[in-house]
Amino acid sequence: MFTGIVEETGAVLDVEETDDGVRLRLATTFDDLAVGDSVSVAGVCLTVENFGERENADAVGDQDRWFSVFLAEETRERTYLGTLEPGDAVNLERAMPADGRFDGHVVQGHVDGTAEVLAVEEVGEDWRYTVSLPDDVARYVVAKGSITVDGISLTVADLAADRFTVAIVPETYRLTTLSAKAVGDPVHLEVDVIAKYVERLVDQDGE
Repeated sequence: MFTGIVEETGAVLDVEETDDGVRLRLATTFDDLAVGDSVSVAGVCLTVENFGERENADAVGDQDRWFSVFLAEETRERTYLGTLEPGDAVNLERAMPADGRFDGHVVQGHVDGTAEVLAVEEVGEDWRYTVSLPDDVARYVVAKGSITVDGISLTVADLAADRFTVAIVPETYRLTTLSAKAVGDPVHLEVDVIAKYVERLVDQDGE
């Protein structure tokens, strides 16, 4: 489980195409990873396959370590991770420890859909991003409710039938990949899992 509070952005170091999928190697400062750990990569829960220290780490700031993850075909089909290239940045968050502080909201790292940035507007020191809302996701989204965009826990500021808007404070803009997103770029969406449980319970009661 994650919280949607991005810890850092990591650069894609290598992309390896295989017969079964794609393997990504990512730069990081995380020094406590183990094989089998879960890491949210742009909002997608992936498993650490390998990790180590980097040579020539100054090429990507102070990120002196790396880890690799594998994208199965289903992950490639449901996300945009398969289109990443070396040098691209992704939001990273380690799974929340059982005794950790809980900020953000409950995030599983299970992408519900890939959407598109429709507008980016600077408002004073803040930013407003308008994002498309796929039909099969829309019923779970409410105004002032929580939504995860590329692994970032955000609050829906405005909502329409086919789009929603989120307000981004300067710190989030600085620490995440949203600062590099432009109109037309893809983003991963994960709705609040509580909405799914409520829908399931209501459906069962109505049977």
